[in-house]
Amino acid sequence: MHAAIAGEALHGGHGDLRGSIHAMAVLFALDRAGAAVPLRAAREEHDLVLVDRYVASNAAYGAARCGEDADGPFVGWVHALEIGRLGVPAPDAHVLVRVPGELAAQRVRDRAAADPTRTPDGYEADAALQARCAAVYDQLVERSWLAPWEVVGTDRDRVALTRTAESWVADWLGNGSSGDIGPGSSVRSDTIET
Repeated sequence: MHAAIAGEALHGGHGDLRGSIHAMAVLFALDRAGAAVPLRAAREEHDLVLVDRYVASNAAYGAARCGEDADGPFVGWVHALEIGRLGVPAPDAHVLVRVPGELAAQRVRDRAAADPTRTPDGYEADAALQARCAAVYDQLVERSWLAPWEVVGTDRDRVALTRTAESWVADWLGNGSSGDIGPGSSVRSDTIET
């Protein structure tokens, strides 16, 4: 529910909600908090749980919107709120897929052209925000914020990117092997979608 309301706000709904950096961050944080119990259960049952756009996304976007860097108060506030107060499980590792700004903008335009109901949201449409957000992500990577980070660019083909992900997963699981893991494959019974 919280993410749906945030999504509606990003598309102009709910009055001036999108304008409040902290209100939007709280909605995203509450959405993750609602998933905290199932995430913990999944971590107990499986060796690997993949989550898209997790706590660092809230920190990076909010700090960028505030005009702060990763050492600013917003990033600390997100940590205190999500990990501390709401009990969202901290990640064991991050993967940042670095997408150049123009490529990201082109993908947004392509999605909108392919589906007229898929209009860019307020964050996607703001190229300056995207650039500031990328800079904050780079700082989070440098600081190993919350957990170690791996960074991959989009200059690789899908096979190379998948093989890179395979080696990280193998290292994280501690088995040191780098076997083939593809869509629908499994490692220790956990599905890896790439």
